[in-house]
Amino acid sequence: MVLETMHICYSMSVKDVKIIALVGMPGSGKGTCTDYLHEKYGYPVVHFGNMVYEEVQRRGLDNVKDEKFVREDMRKQEGSAVLAKHASKKADDYLANNLETVVFDGLYSWSEFKYLSKKYGSSLLVIAVAAPRQERYRRILDRHDSHRKYKSPDQIEERDIAEIENLEKGGPIAFADYTIVNDKTLDDMLIKLKSIIENQ
Repeated sequence: MVLETMHICYSMSVKDVKIIALVGMPGSGKGTCTDYLHEKYGYPVVHFGNMVYEEVQRRGLDNVKDEKFVREDMRKQEGSAVLAKHASKKADDYLANNLETVVFDGLYSWSEFKYLSKKYGSSLLVIAVAAPRQERYRRILDRHDSHRKYKSPDQIEERDIAEIENLEKGGPIAFADYTIVNDKTLDDMLIKLKSIIENQ
């Protein structure tokens, strides 16, 4: 039974939380929440995407040309939860050095979620950040930085569908311990996040 491998958290104390994972679709605001947790509370952040780049560098390959190949090869060699496995090793190093809480940025798939839930149990807190689809698309198209890779709503929608169908990204969002609805101001979202962190 799938649920036997995961924690079901109805209540937890912040002192029990060792891993905070932010999940959400592109443009939802999860990256801003991750930055806030690092800047306000000093929590170290482990980016899942960096696990791939580090492996690319270890193999002496090119970050731009070979990133997709390496990511797929890692999953082929070590299973669909490979990024969670590598990220959790980094998190464990932080925790072993007396840091109480680590933030995960980039948890995508159902397999990754199950792996982390089995490993950390009630020490894992998953927070979903959600926003209306058209608002997410507007935010992505309004970006003027390196994160802007898409030029039309159709391109963003294709990415959404690919992430949902190929990575089963909806699972961790649906199973999150808390959901922040980011449909107002930035301050409103961060107040909700602060309330979760400080008043569980």
